[in-house]
Amino acid sequence: MGMEPDVTEFLKKIANSIAILLLWMLLNTIIGIKYGLAFFEDTPSWKNYLYYVFALGTLIWLLLHLKRKWKI
Repeated sequence: MGMEPDVTEFLKKIANSIAILLLWMLLNTIIGIKYGLAFFEDTPSWKNYLYYVFALGTLIWLLLHLKRKWKI
């Protein structure tokens, strides 16, 4: 006895959305902390700016992707 196809697709959408968001957060956290790009001492360098622009750009792309994915 299985689940209805609509419910299965809905749960797959939820799981995929959570996985993509967690992967995005994990990668940005690792890159920012491991390479020290999330922090700056006195003034931010061009690498810090590049990291934050990349993080913000990929966040916008991710939100647009999720919006399109959840559009019915």
